[in-house]
Amino acid sequence: MFEMGAKFDDGWSVEKKDDKKPTNEIKSYKDHRLTFSIEKRKGKVVTIVKRFFLDKKDMQSVLKTLKKKLATGGSLKDDTLEFQGDVKDKLVVELTKVGLGIK
Repeated sequence: MFEMGAKFDDGWSVEKKDDKKPTNEIKSYKDHRLTFSIEKRKGKVVTIVKRFFLDKKDMQSVLKTLKKKLATGGSLKDDTLEFQGDVKDKLVVELTKVGLGIK
């Protein structure tokens, strides 16, 4: 009947296309719309700030500054920053001081 990966004549296909690839677009601080999420990992809370459009060097400097101001650990993964603990309220204050847009 149908084969896996077969293409049909009218433009339909069963191949999956991944449209959610991150772009390497760099935006100014005020054009960012950051979102927050909180997860539990191994019983501990982690605060995640997503979708930075900065180059890696700028992301490292923002991370270093925030870790010092919040007195907490954190890491950089792809285009997100992860912080130990529930520090969303403090992050909002510090990110607005820097000039980053928050959703």
